[in-house]
Amino acid sequence: MMDWTDRHCRYFLRGFSPDVLLYSEMITAAAIVRGDGARLLAFDPEEHPVALQLGGSEPRELAAAARAGEQAGYDEINLNCGCPSDRVASGAFGACLMHEPARVAECVAAMRAAVRVPVTVKMRIGVVNGAEPGAHGSVAQFDESDFEALCHFVSSVRDGGCQAAIVHAREAVLGGLSPKDNREIPPLRYEIVRRLKAAFPSLPIVVNGGLREPPAVLEALSWCDGVMLGREAYHRPYVLAELRCALRPGAGVAPTREALIARMQRYAERELAAGGHLAAITRHMLGLYSGEPGARDYRRTLSEGARAPGVGPELLRQAIPAAARAREVC
Repeated sequence: MMDWTDRHCRYFLRGFSPDVLLYSEMITAAAIVRGDGARLLAFDPEEHPVALQLGGSEPRELAAAARAGEQAGYDEINLNCGCPSDRVASGAFGACLMHEPARVAECVAAMRAAVRVPVTVKMRIGVVNGAEPGAHGSVAQFDESDFEALCHFVSSVRDGGCQAAIVHAREAVLGGLSPKDNREIPPLRYEIVRRLKAAFPSLPIVVNGGLREPPAVLEALSWCDGVMLGREAYHRPYVLAELRCALRPGAGVAPTREALIARMQRYAERELAAGGHLAAITRHMLGLYSGEPGARDYRRTLSEGARAPGVGPELLRQAIPAAARAREVC
């Protein structure tokens, strides 16, 4: 999730569950190799376990970026072959790479040879050229030739050394749809991911897309090896705590939102002392009280207050809704 799951976001999300695997935003291999790699790869030790998601299509460059990620301490290297954004496709990475399984396999093999941590691939169930006539109609269908193409891609990257496939259960439309429409218009096809798991029983398959509530996640885990949440976890992060309680009934109670605020206030104090900006942290915290009384006032206090001159970390505590403050007093 480019521009979303930066290090501040990941630190915040870690507070909801100690063992969920967090992913970085997609960072291009070129930016790491030719740019300020140390800044791009920086993260807090509390984020572990954390995976580095790379964008790229040049094997040697990806291998160098993967090596830098491993040296920085990341627990997994993930190659993004699922993002349908036009700016991604123009750089020859993202979902357009699903048209080139041999090239992706070569990239995976180069990364595997460069690192000891797992190398994984994120993908869609297929890609459609949005510029072709009838493209929107073809998105509504998924036939055996589409499944064969998906299996060929997965087989290729597996043979290249991919150790898990993370599959967004929608096709990607390249051109003609915005990234938002690409998350909504192509239909979700969990049955295709389920068939894929049956076709590759020894390859870990993680399903992604449209899963929002613990019961749906638990059902998916009855046939696949993992579930990835994206925007739901960002906009309603407390779902991560709910999921941990559902998956590990004996793991203890979920953290309170007020305890999470206190944790982030301590983090903000450290970051601001090092020259950081409060708004860069609070922008990721707006969904903490989603669905709770006072959520709107909480969001407004954070989003408006974080930009006020001279504001400090105490703003986080001031943003706690009145209903939650009353519970604290009790």
